[in-house]
Amino acid sequence: MKGARLAASRPAEPEAEPEVDYQGLAELRHQIRRFLTFSESQARAAGIEPQQHQLLLAVKGLPEGLRPTIGVLAARLMLRHHTVVGLVDRLVAARLATRRPGDTDRREILVQVTARAEKLLRQLSIAHQAELQVVGPALVDALEPVFSRTRNSTRSRSRS
Repeated sequence: MKGARLAASRPAEPEAEPEVDYQGLAELRHQIRRFLTFSESQARAAGIEPQQHQLLLAVKGLPEGLRPTIGVLAARLMLRHHTVVGLVDRLVAARLATRRPGDTDRREILVQVTARAEKLLRQLSIAHQAELQVVGPALVDALEPVFSRTRNSTRSRSRS
């Protein structure tokens, strides 16, 4: 009993500061930016803005069970609702997307990709997959040390 009281009254040892791998984080950021720069230039070369490409890809690649509403797309793209509305407006004007009311709730607006956009998106996606075959290993190599260090740091703290 006495020992339990003594242990409870001891001040907690301060947690050790986690190590920071600045070089690893910088390399990961560099590899991500390299791929994003490639993606942006490919979208522009295809005649659309990078965010429009991202929106088309988000619609086409939505996980099962999610509906392509403005709200869902805004969350997936991490953009504001009104920004996505503007992107959809431009895609509709370019005949790359359509809007239609939901089946059960007519107030719900669903975004759909047109056949023209499907063709464009397919070309862009093939180019992106080919680029990932080239830069993917460097991206994985950059991610591995950062991920391993974070995982090891978390394990060390949970054992304390």
